Amino acid sequence: MNKFAFSVLVLFVCVYDGISQDISLIQKELEESPILKNHFFGFSLYDVDQGQFLIGSNEDKYFTPASNTKIFTLFTALKNIGDSVPALYYIVKGDSLLFWGTGDPTFLHSKLDSAKVYNFLQATDKRLFYVGGTVTEEPFYRQGWAMEDYEEYYQPEITPFPIYGNVVTFKAIPWQLITIPQFFMDSMIIGNADTDRLRIHRKFDENIYFRNSPFIPKNFMTRKPFKYSDELIIQLLQDTLQKPVELIQYPKPTEVNTLYSVATRDVLREMMLVSDNFLAEQLMMVAAMHRYGEFNTARLRRDMKASYYAYFTDKIDLYDGSGLSPYNKVTARSLIELLLMIAHEVPKVEELRYLFAAGGLEGTLKTTYRTDGGFPFIWAKTGTIKSVYCQSGYIQTGRGRNLAFSFLNNNFIGSATPVRKEVARIMTFIRENY
Repeated sequence: MNKFAFSVLVLFVCVYDGISQDISLIQKELEESPILKNHFFGFSLYDVDQGQFLIGSNEDKYFTPASNTKIFTLFTALKNIGDSVPALYYIVKGDSLLFWGTGDPTFLHSKLDSAKVYNFLQATDKRLFYVGGTVTEEPFYRQGWAMEDYEEYYQPEITPFPIYGNVVTFKAIPWQLITIPQFFMDSMIIGNADTDRLRIHRKFDENIYFRNSPFIPKNFMTRKPFKYSDELIIQLLQDTLQKPVELIQYPKPTEVNTLYSVATRDVLREMMLVSDNFLAEQLMMVAAMHRYGEFNTARLRRDMKASYYAYFTDKIDLYDGSGLSPYNKVTARSLIELLLMIAHEVPKVEELRYLFAAGGLEGTLKTTYRTDGGFPFIWAKTGTIKSVYCQSGYIQTGRGRNLAFSFLNNNFIGSATPVRKEVARIMTFIRENY
């Protein structure tokens, strides 16, 4: 058995021992909730300080976790990527610099770019050659993803060399609509529609963007994924660097130089706080490349399962790193076990909390919870797709007890708002009473 997995599982020996009288009040809240009775939910609560499960309801049943899947991606990145994200692999041959993509999502990213890659490529006096056609088993979408969402900002293509977050940003400035990168300005076709509501639509198989109205609303901004190709990357690089870049095919040597970009923890924090699907999938690409020297995230998922998740009480089944796939299936109990593994991997409390959204302060939990005198009491990851709302993480009670929880909700009709509010109500009840 993997020594790390075994040491964490030792924490699970006291399952459901000595449930105190006050815990029954939580069970009552779950059983009598008018919101929860209308759909299928799973709940598990674990006392981190005492090393025992406190309560569970359908904790062994399977749920679609939506973006709670990113907690698995967080753990995968912690185990397989170092302190900084590898940005480029490169070699120098005479007057030429050849470089390969690592899957790093931060190059020219609107929030995360460190400028290290740009400055490196811009400053060199070598001829630049991007090595394309990387041998990869990676499709641009994962199993179960909705093809009709191809032009939604939350579903960019998965690629070996991401740039600009793999999206085009359309932004209104006085009297005109611009694109970032500017390269795509010539890709817009303006139509005439009898409406003042501006919409932008991309053709499925090419980078042609239809703008339905000449009217530009003030402060308008939207993002649309672009269709990826090696040829497009060369054009974008040349347009951005303002220098020639050539596309070649060349086998990657065993020994290459590595340029690093951004602190891994900062990319993980952005992924977790705003639930960024693009960052999640690309970090899986980075982890696979870093571990195997090739893009093979299916192999990575298998190996993580064999090394760690196989020792969970319940089996799990994952098909992507973001949670967009409805094929993903986990239990609330497995998420607790995963949270404990992450806490073991990141033992300093403040560093651990840095990776999760603080309720009432930031990310997807900013408006979900009230703080206690300005201080958060819950640090968690949400997961939301149609008919799914999940929340898993850590909570500190009013008495100072440190708990891990997983609250999974599936198969409700309509808006997730009532479910989200009920989850927050029950978790606040735990905060105030324990």
